[in-house]
Amino acid sequence: MSETEPSGAGAGGPKETAEDRLPGDLGREELLARILRVDHAGEYGAKRIYEGQLAVLGGSDKAPLLQHMADQELHHLETFARLIGERRVRPTALLPVWHVAGYLLGAGTALLGERAAMACTVAVEEVIDGHYAGQNAKLGEDEAELKALIERFRAEEVEHRDLGIDHDAEMAPAYRLLYEVIKTGTRAAIWLSERV
Repeated sequence: MSETEPSGAGAGGPKETAEDRLPGDLGREELLARILRVDHAGEYGAKRIYEGQLAVLGGSDKAPLLQHMADQELHHLETFARLIGERRVRPTALLPVWHVAGYLLGAGTALLGERAAMACTVAVEEVIDGHYAGQNAKLGEDEAELKALIERFRAEEVEHRDLGIDHDAEMAPAYRLLYEVIKTGTRAAIWLSERV
């Protein structure tokens, strides 16, 4: 199964959130809390990545593109911040880590050049595409609004990935290595943020 294929009860997901759970799976409220916690953390990290990239590349011809993506990530973050407040979900305890790590990843890749910054976007957004698809497969009709929101944000993340490819991400020095390292780090950040 590819990263972008949803898992669960078919492409439409379960009729009700967590209704098809197996023994040991998260219950409905735990699942929803985990989804909101990790998505809030991920959008916070994305905001910090773009802040780091803009700090280095703010005067380049890529600045408007980076600002466009940063603005969308900020909207995603504000939305998930509102939702975790409304639903009384504890944010991840790792936000201070993602504050520093996100900025360093953004600034570090930008220091390697515009193409490396785009490679970072491609790697992160590819993981997020699959992550959001997996979440949507777990959400049922009782969470139609959250499902639609995640799907809309997923489409914007895919747009970011495609923009990165269009702006020569794959021509970055050591692209494959950079891409794989960032994807691995992103998956680890997701796993940790869901749980901590």
